[in-house]
Amino acid sequence: MAVKIKICCIASPEEAALAVECGADTLGLVARMPSGPGPIADEQIAAITPGVPAGIWSFLLTCEQSSAEIIRHIRRTGANTVQIVDELTEGNYQEIRTALPGVNIVQVIHVTGEESIGQAKLVQDHVDFILLDSGNPKAAIKTLGGTGNTHNWEISRKLVSEVSKPVFLAGGLNAGNVKAAIELVRPYGVDICNGVRTEGKLDREKLRAFVREVRG
Repeated sequence: MAVKIKICCIASPEEAALAVECGADTLGLVARMPSGPGPIADEQIAAITPGVPAGIWSFLLTCEQSSAEIIRHIRRTGANTVQIVDELTEGNYQEIRTALPGVNIVQVIHVTGEESIGQAKLVQDHVDFILLDSGNPKAAIKTLGGTGNTHNWEISRKLVSEVSKPVFLAGGLNAGNVKAAIELVRPYGVDICNGVRTEGKLDREKLRAFVREVRG
């Protein structure tokens, strides 16, 4: 099965169209975050999601930690998938699923050490996908994605082999390293933001090069 490609930090309908044209299966739309690149207003996200073609997933990246707030956030923006970038601390995943039965749930696990495998196992029965990233939710100012840093792919490889749900791999990927990452980790999908941008703008050539490496 072909590895899915998620292009994150989409900032406009034009960037969404470019990503899809170049081969993206999934678009990431970053809402308010404590730090990191790519956040746009909920109103902008809501202007992008209606134009996303059928069959393409639109991931809302939310830092909300309450199921009630996550449900409200999805309803405001119209995305068909929610990427929860921090720990769910109030409510539960079932409340989200009941309120939004057509919405996929993705939980981000920030790979900081072997303990990340246990974290993934705790949530796997409640979500549709797991996404591995290189943030640090325990930092004084949380980093919840978009760091441009890789993490320990050996831990990611072990995690993928031990969980039952499909796993996306994010964190410091680019056209130069994504093939090695796929060969080692064996993810369901790969996720990129900074690695296909030039001066913050989605770069057609970098995007095509990345897709070539993944599809190659």
